[in-house]
Formats: sequence, C-alpha cells, structure tokens
Amino acid sequence: MGTTDTAGNVVYQFEYEQRIRSAFIGAGGHSYRNIYPSFQYAPVDLRAICDLDGDRAATYARMFGAAHAYTDHREMLARERPTAVFIVTSYDPDGHLQAVDLALDCLAAGAHVWMEKPTATSSEEVARLQEAARDAGRVVVTGMKTMFAPAMARVKEIVSAPEFGGPSSISVRYPLSMPAFERRDSLVEMNWFLDCIFHPAAVLLHLMGPLDRISHEWEERTGASVTVMRFESGAIGTMHLAAGESPSSPSSRVEVIGDNANVVVENGNSVTYYRPTPPRAYGRTGSFLVPTESAPLHWEPEYTYGQLYGKNIFYLGYVGEIGYFCDCVLNGASPELGSLDQAFHILQLFEAYRRAEPGTWTTVKV
Repeated sequence: MGTTDTAGNVVYQFEYEQRIRSAFIGAGGHSYRNIYPSFQYAPVDLRAICDLDGDRAATYARMFGAAHAYTDHREMLARERPTAVFIVTSYDPDGHLQAVDLALDCLAAGAHVWMEKPTATSSEEVARLQEAARDAGRVVVTGMKTMFAPAMARVKEIVSAPEFGGPSSISVRYPLSMPAFERRDSLVEMNWFLDCIFHPAAVLLHLMGPLDRISHEWEERTGASVTVMRFESGAIGTMHLAAGESPSSPSSRVEVIGDNANVVVENGNSVTYYRPTPPRAYGRTGSFLVPTESAPLHWEPEYTYGQLYGKNIFYLGYVGEIGYFCDCVLNGASPELGSLDQAFHILQLFEAYRRAEPGTWTTVKV
C-alpha cells in the first residue's frame, strides 16, 4: 500500500515525489490523535483545514502545516480546489451525520473523499453517495481501520490461503452496548452503537463476505447481546457484544475456523495460527507436541524499540487506511477496502438491528 516502498519499508511524507493536494474538514480530538498524525507517512500535501470553530481550525493549521484555515467548507473548496478532502465530523442534533452532506459537496466540487466511519446513518444515504461518486468519477473511502490493522491483514492472508480450506465459521467479541428495542427507532439513541458497530462489522465483512441473516438475544441490564449469523457463502458465525466487561480487560477477540485449521486474534495484536496437522490417536498419544512442520505459528509485537509498529496509528490501521486511499487516488483505482459497497452492507446490518426484535431471525438485505 501507499505507506511502504517495494521493500516493505515505511515511506515518510517528505520522501514522496508526488503528493495529493488535500484539505481537511474537522478539527476534533479523534482527528488530532489519529488522523492528522498519520499524514506523516502518506503522500498528503495538506493545504487547508476547515472547522466551525475558526480559532481551532487556525490552531490545527499551524500545528499540522496547512497554509489556510476556514470556517466555511464551500469557501475552502472554491478557493483551494483540493484533489482530495478528509472529513472527520460528528452528528447533527437529530442524529444524522454531518459528513454525508459534506461529502456530497466535496464530490460536486470534483474532490475525492476520505471520511471517517460511520459513513452514513442509512443504506439510502450510502446509495446517494455512491451515485454522486459515480457521477463525479471520484473515489470515496471510509476509514474502516480494522481491515488495515497488520494483525487483521495477516488473518485475511491466512484464511484466503488454500491450506486453510476456506472460512467455515467465525466468532467475534467486541465491547458494545445495544439500546433496548423500543429505543432503536431514535437515531440519537443509536448514534454510539452505529459509531462502534463498524469495527466488528468490518471484520466480519472483510473475512467472511456479506451477511444473509441474523438473530440476536439482548441482555437488559448492560445492553450486551449475542448474535447468530449466516453468511451468503453458507458460513456461520457469532458476534458477542460484551457490554459490561471491565475496562481493564482486553477488548476484542476474533477466531476464524477453516477445515482442520483456525486462526485467533487476541486484543488486536496477538495472532495465533493453528495450522492443519495430522490427527492424533485418542488414548494413544503420549506427547502434546505436534510435528514441527504443522505446529502453530504465533506473532505478537515487542515494544522495546522505537519502531513504527509500536505506534497505535500503525497497529490500529490508521496509517494503512489513509495510505490505501492515497493509492486509489494516485492510481485511479476503485477501492475494494473501505468502499461504499462495504459501507452499504454494514448499514444494512445496522438497519437489521433497528427492526429486529430479540429472538427473531431477520434478513440483512432488504
């Protein structure tokens, strides 16, 4: 991807021969921590920052090297004529995302768009973005960072390899509370759930493909839930939204089962691949050690040295997703990861939860 050279080494921003004339809409805490710093490793030429708070926009412009600051995004688009615009904003009082209309304005102005998840609050809004992107001939990518995390990229390689036998089932655990069914009509009540469901849903979609149907059970005290799902491929899975866990607990776990093989990701950074291995006779096997050539493989990072992989913007996938967007813009490629098609599928899952009473089966696609 765009953040590495042919040898796999990370390229710093100032080393790129070609950089993308860019603008940014949004000057909030999340973008300060994770998105602006990722530009250090991407071919981004940041020219302008826009925020409704003019002082904040000007401060961010000074800190992150942009020449101009604005409070009106339309004025910024007209004056700066950016090739690409990054959008990290919030919700309107009615629960709709500000980013949808902003992205439509950027596309109309001829700019490619990278927007933080969630892409929209409905699949209908995503369809509007798809149409606008097609009409403008521009790329739109949503920041689905879990697809670009190094650990998840390795899992994707493993489950796609012939020896894995194809994914047959998956288990995903993520700490998220779901509102009671009677409150799900309110977008405001569902905003936090929508914000966070993109993370586990992106993993499911990336590793297993589109969903067919789901059924979930819901716990009243914490809002925890367990969902049983079937994918279009015929594979099955569960998603445990583990609301109520301790903040000191590792927050996520993913396990994919193949055919005589499985792979596990703990806490986002620890990967164990249990490779296909010959069966062992029950009651006749004296050693737990399987043959070396089929023994499990395990990867986890060390944090002793000042390596880039120790930065959260790398191991969480922020640098990867921004580099991928830049690759698409520079090469005129249609995105496969973080695409509007994938966002559409995730919004269909979100809508299924809004209409699905606990204990009933619901088709994801309508």
